[in-house]
Amino acid sequence: MIARASINFIWPLMLWVLLLVPVVVLVWRRTMARRDRMADQYASLEMVGTTPGRNSRLRGRLPPLLMLLALVFFLLALARPEAALMLPARVESVILAMDVSGSMRADDIKPNRLKAAQDAARTFIGEQPRHVRVGLVEIASAAALVLAPTTDRDALLNAIEKVQLQKGTALGSGMVVALATLLPDAGIDVEQLITGRPTPGFGPQKSAEEKAKEKEAAKPVPPGSNGATAIVLLSDGSSNIGPDPLKMADLAAEKGVKVYTIGIGTPEGSTLKADGWSVRVRLDEEVLKKIALTTNGDYFRAATARELNKIYANLSTRLALEKVQSVEVSALLAALGALFAIVAALLSMLWFNRIL
Repeated sequence: MIARASINFIWPLMLWVLLLVPVVVLVWRRTMARRDRMADQYASLEMVGTTPGRNSRLRGRLPPLLMLLALVFFLLALARPEAALMLPARVESVILAMDVSGSMRADDIKPNRLKAAQDAARTFIGEQPRHVRVGLVEIASAAALVLAPTTDRDALLNAIEKVQLQKGTALGSGMVVALATLLPDAGIDVEQLITGRPTPGFGPQKSAEEKAKEKEAAKPVPPGSNGATAIVLLSDGSSNIGPDPLKMADLAAEKGVKVYTIGIGTPEGSTLKADGWSVRVRLDEEVLKKIALTTNGDYFRAATARELNKIYANLSTRLALEKVQSVEVSALLAALGALFAIVAALLSMLWFNRIL
């Protein structure tokens, strides 16, 4: 996963003025030392033979410290900081696209990859808000929509329970089926994208209004900008049939749909035996990483069943929250600085009848 800073600065060069802070601290310490020496020399008769108490020292230090904090906030405000705010997301539909190819019976994740994926998917479904519709797509030599997006959690759990291992892995086909399901008005001809042959009667029989909607939906948008939908693609990354998954990732990016990819397995893999043949199946991360990068999603790697559950929990949080446009917070820091300065001045007037 690529880390993104939540705070940056429009004028970062202004941060150099923070070097004034240690200078101010040094001057303040020397001033306080000089004041203490003068207090010792000219102590009043009432103070002779006594030493300043802890409360007295605290009162003497607190206003300057508050004023120093005020200075730090003022100087930070000069650099014009901006923060990315997190607000509740508007995700409405999520497709779980699950690889059910033969390599998913590898046992480098116990008890095997498919079983671990099913268990984690159940957890993921249980953590989704009730209004979020979740659908399921199986990916093998062909991709099939097992269950259209629904809020019926029992139907989803039953569908996941009935998933069976099959031959082949067509990641590109799975992404196309998921996209067409999430965006029924986008004019995505699944048959043409998968086989190269257009679906008979696809498009011409539609009304002018429907064609206009499809044309509008076909216009490219910024990657990841469709916050209402998302695809969660779980696979060991080895696509060996169907359309190029990277080209289908480009299509998802044009539609603004984020694809979160989860690589299940280990680079070392596991040896599978069938019909007298032995083959070693390893996690192929490169394709999954590129799909996530292209669509502005994120890639996760699960080498254990426990890690897979943590990933799904993390995804639930990501889908529930949405990062919005950065907002400048210079005024907020300046206000905090003013607040600390006012408190420092008031305390100094109250305790010493002077400002610092």
